[in-house]
Amino acid sequence: MVGSAPVPEPEQSSPDPASAVSSTPRNDEPLVELTDTGLSAGIEAEDLGPSHRAPFDPELIDVYPRATTIDLMLQRLKRGLIDLQPDFQRRSGIWNETAQSRLIESLLLRIALPTIYVAEEADDSWTVVDGVQRLTTIVRFVKPEAAGLEPLVLRNLQYLDYNGKTFEDLPGRMQTRVLETELSLLLIRKGTPEEARFNIFTRINTGGLPLSQQELRHALIPGQARHLLARLAESPFFLAATAGSVSPSRMAERELCLRFLAFWMTPPGRYVTQDFDGFLRAAMHHINRLTPAELEDLEARFYLAMVDSERVFGDQAFRKQFDTSVRRHPINKALFEVQAVTLAQCTPEETKALSQRADTVAVKFQRLMEDPAFYDAISSGTGDANKVNYRFQSMKDLFREVLESTDA
Repeated sequence: MVGSAPVPEPEQSSPDPASAVSSTPRNDEPLVELTDTGLSAGIEAEDLGPSHRAPFDPELIDVYPRATTIDLMLQRLKRGLIDLQPDFQRRSGIWNETAQSRLIESLLLRIALPTIYVAEEADDSWTVVDGVQRLTTIVRFVKPEAAGLEPLVLRNLQYLDYNGKTFEDLPGRMQTRVLETELSLLLIRKGTPEEARFNIFTRINTGGLPLSQQELRHALIPGQARHLLARLAESPFFLAATAGSVSPSRMAERELCLRFLAFWMTPPGRYVTQDFDGFLRAAMHHINRLTPAELEDLEARFYLAMVDSERVFGDQAFRKQFDTSVRRHPINKALFEVQAVTLAQCTPEETKALSQRADTVAVKFQRLMEDPAFYDAISSGTGDANKVNYRFQSMKDLFREVLESTDA
C-alpha cells in the first residue's frame, strides 16, 4: 500500500506534545488568497507560522548571470534543453494576442526585456521559473512548431506597420534583428541546494504578484508529480467536492491535492518537522519515484476521499462551519487535508455509516469549531507539528464518536 511508504523528511527534533496551543480569535470574514487579477481564489489565506529549516552553506549558492540570444535559446529548446512548463499556459491571466504582439514589437524596436530567471537541472537542461510567458511568446512567433503552438500573427501594434504579419512575413533584416536579440538570464546553477533555490526564486516579483509556493514547486520539481497534481485538480471528483470554487490561477487547487497526498503517504503522527514547505517538496520528490501501480493506487485513493468528503460534509466540505453562520466560508487548506485524509483512513463501512449520519457529523463539527485549540490549529501557525497532530486527532475523535453512536 502506498500509504506505508513514508515521505523522507528533514531531520528535526520531535515536537513537545504538551506544548500549549495559543488561542486565535474567531473570524467570520477570513482573508482569502487572490488570483493574478486580484479576485478571490476561493480559498482562505493561510498562516503557516514560523518555519524552522535546516541551514544551508551560502558558499554552495551558485548564481550565474549570463547573456544569450534568441537564436541560441531556440536551439536549446529544439534539443529539449529548456522546460517552458506548458501547463502554465492554461492558467488564467495569460497574455492575450495584443500583449504578445507588443512584446514582439519591443524586440523589433530594440527595447531590452526584463531578466529571465532559470534553474539548471542535473542534465544541464533549464527550467524557466520567471519569464515563461515572455519566452513562450517569442517561441510562438519565431518557431511555434518547436513547442506545438499556434503561430502568432501580430496585431494592435503601436508603432510598427506589421499588423497581420507572422515571423516569415517580416523583412529579412527584421528577422535577423529578432534572432540576434540578446536576452539577460539569471541562471541558478545545479549545485545550488534546493532550499537556496526556492529561497532565491521566492524573492522574485517581476510580474506583479510573487510566485506562489506551489508555482515554485511546480517549476523546480519536474516529473510525474506535476502531471498527477494536474489530473487530480481537474478531476470531476475534486471539482464536485470543492463545488468548483477554487481558482486554478495560482495553483492553489494543486496544493490542496498535494497536501492530501503528503499526509496520506506520511501519516500525521509522523509529521515532526516545522518546515511545512519542505514537507510538501519532499512529497513531490517521493511521488516522482513511485511506480505506475503505486501512482494509480494513490490517484484512486484521492478520488475516493473526494467522493466521501462530499457525501459526509456536503457543500460545506473543507470549510469552517459555525451554528450561527449564514454564509459559506472559503475552502480552508488545513480542513481539506484533515477531513479528506481522515476519511481516507476509514473503512468503506465506516464512511458509509458517516454519510448516513451526516447531520450528526455536521452538529459535532460545529461544536468542534467552538474548541479554541482546534480553531487555532486550522487558522494560525498551521504548519506547526503540534497543531497538525491536534487537528487530525480531533477529527479522528469526532468520527469515532459518530460511529460509536451509530453502533449503539
